Amino acid sequence: MATSSDDNRIIYAEDESYQPILHAKRSFSAETVSSELEDILCNMELSRSHRILRATWVELKILFPLAAPAIVVYLLNFFVSISTQMFCGHLGNLELAGVSLGNNGIQGLVFGVMLGMGSAVETLCGQAYGANKFEMLGVYMQRSTILLTLAGLVLMFIYIFCKPILLGLHESPAISSAAAIFVYGLIPQIFAYACNFPIQKFLQAQSVIFPSTCISAAVLVLHLILCWVVIFKLGGGLLGAGLVTSFSWWLIVVAQFVYILLSKKFKHTWRGFSILAFSGLWDFFKLSLASGVMLCLEFWYYQVLTLIAGLLKNAEVSLDALSICMTINGWCFMVSVGFQAAASVRVSNELGAGHPRATSFSVIVVNLCSLLISVILAVIVLSLRHVISYAFTSGTVVSDAVSELSPFLAASIVLGGVQPVLSGVAVGCGWQAFVAYVNLGCYYIIGVPLGCVLGFACDMGAKGIWTGMLGGTAVQTLVLLWATFRTNWDKEVEKAQSRLDTWDDVKEPLLKE
Repeated sequence: MATSSDDNRIIYAEDESYQPILHAKRSFSAETVSSELEDILCNMELSRSHRILRATWVELKILFPLAAPAIVVYLLNFFVSISTQMFCGHLGNLELAGVSLGNNGIQGLVFGVMLGMGSAVETLCGQAYGANKFEMLGVYMQRSTILLTLAGLVLMFIYIFCKPILLGLHESPAISSAAAIFVYGLIPQIFAYACNFPIQKFLQAQSVIFPSTCISAAVLVLHLILCWVVIFKLGGGLLGAGLVTSFSWWLIVVAQFVYILLSKKFKHTWRGFSILAFSGLWDFFKLSLASGVMLCLEFWYYQVLTLIAGLLKNAEVSLDALSICMTINGWCFMVSVGFQAAASVRVSNELGAGHPRATSFSVIVVNLCSLLISVILAVIVLSLRHVISYAFTSGTVVSDAVSELSPFLAASIVLGGVQPVLSGVAVGCGWQAFVAYVNLGCYYIIGVPLGCVLGFACDMGAKGIWTGMLGGTAVQTLVLLWATFRTNWDKEVEKAQSRLDTWDDVKEPLLKE
């Protein structure tokens, strides 16, 4: 007979060895604080301003221990790939353009698909954890890994045939050849993604992020040493650079999984490999596919800018300048992605726990925090626009081009402070299919065509392409803001509870609305 949620609370409360905390320094559990947050917001004896101030302080105490380590993890993982690009950039402009096209045009697509499909486990693990259905988190992680590995086998052919694909898109033959050599070395990285993202979401749902930060930092140091040795001392070139990047990502995967096996924190959420991981795959695949489409359309949007720029006059300089801007934008975007992860955890946990007011309040606070930090980053980028490119290349022509594009970069950073967080809210609620349609319409029906018209027909070049795509991002952000702030959070709680009750009734979690 299925165990009820209340029974689960009693069982795990009696087990003092189970501590669902971020790390040992936290003196309170997420569940205790989130219950306090709901109580404060429901306490009508307090004035409105008093409720808001107290609730904000409580929410910040939950949010930043989640967001800060997540930001560091994403930045470190992102820098594993980007540092490779920086090393290759000092081999020459052609090598920099090739690695940029390979990273942004090919690897970026696969990263978006894998990260998106992995976010399905974020929705389910977060809501199950909020409802104290701990035993299913490990099953979801395994199920997601199986699906992502199968997807990786299909996506691998994009890597294998990347050169004819790029040539078919009318990219430069020399740049396409350089990109293909680099991408061949990234093939093992595909399957590291397939394992890493489910593990990452499994840990995030339980607010365990600090160990991943330590692992990513250690791997980054080793990666920098290996890149220097392989590229400059052993003459490994672009292929060696790709292989080192793949190796570093596999180190992250292995270290995180070993931590799960050895830590006592996961005695209730990881109970070993289960045959349940192979059941219900079709229902899980539908949510994973919607998640993959949603984040892939979102993540790859600005990668399209790089591909289109390859069709401009003087493509090498345009690609180099845009790739540097996209890299900087990617660093800033990782800050928003950290808040996105925190938003997803907060929303899914609160919905699973049945706290509508706390859910709504968390959405507001996380968006405001992310926006404020993004504005600060945009100001820093503008102030350093004349020197920021020299971390990637010593060419003055490219530096001047980067300086001209900096205002567009700053605008992208500011918009990126809100848009990814709203997507995190959507993941926490399970709205992936809806957001996928929004992304398709705003990005690829409005943004890309408008950018092509301004860039080519109006002869505005890279600036015109970027202006059009900023317009698509602005429309998408407004649509998500409208959808989020008109949401009835009481109904969202009912949907989450209904889904969890259905899982209990059949002893097997099915994805049903």
